[in-house]
Amino acid sequence: MRMKKTLLSWSSGKDSAWTLYTLQQRSDVELLGLVTTVNQTHQRVAMHAVRLVLLEQQAAAANLPLHIINIPHPCSNEKYNQAMDGFFDSIQQIGATHMAFGDLFLEDIRQYREENLKGTGLTPMFPLWLEPTEKLAQKMIDAGLKTRITCIDPNKLSANFAGREFNQQFLDDLPDGIDPCGENGEFHSFTYAGPMFKKPINISTGDVVEREGFIFADLQPEGSVL
Repeated sequence: MRMKKTLLSWSSGKDSAWTLYTLQQRSDVELLGLVTTVNQTHQRVAMHAVRLVLLEQQAAAANLPLHIINIPHPCSNEKYNQAMDGFFDSIQQIGATHMAFGDLFLEDIRQYREENLKGTGLTPMFPLWLEPTEKLAQKMIDAGLKTRITCIDPNKLSANFAGREFNQQFLDDLPDGIDPCGENGEFHSFTYAGPMFKKPINISTGDVVEREGFIFADLQPEGSVL
């Protein structure tokens, strides 16, 4: 059997964490590392606004190398594509054959991923594609995945969901029309424990702030002074 030497696009949130767990169960996949875009100015995961130190702790808990793609802020499409091209050039020596994504059902996003990988030698993989999100969210919680909400789009969901645990109560409290996995951009998250990690990451929730039209809950390593 030919192994799929796979890099995983890693947002730090629940969907990428569950994708990691899914790939860990497959005998035809060899995981080579996590790939994350980081806001170079603020040193945080793009969109999720997770601190770099917590991202590094996730990679350590998953026992995988972390590949960081630094992008400027603000970032034009041209600069983003330049950063991605530089990354693909830099990994030629590791022998990757596939790149996996945690996307669930948005066709335009999938097409964008596929287009970006053309000419790189990497085959895209979408292990969670079209899995019903209500069942998927429940499966994550039942399996012990622990996630904190880091970002809210207040045009879609009340700001008071920021900083909450992604648990049964969270799902029960979601208004009608909100995807249980936040696939339409309603919310983003940080996974700090679950079956994909060798050990949990201890976190605390700091300030909740509004920036550029989004609500962010600042997560910190527990016990740190930042």
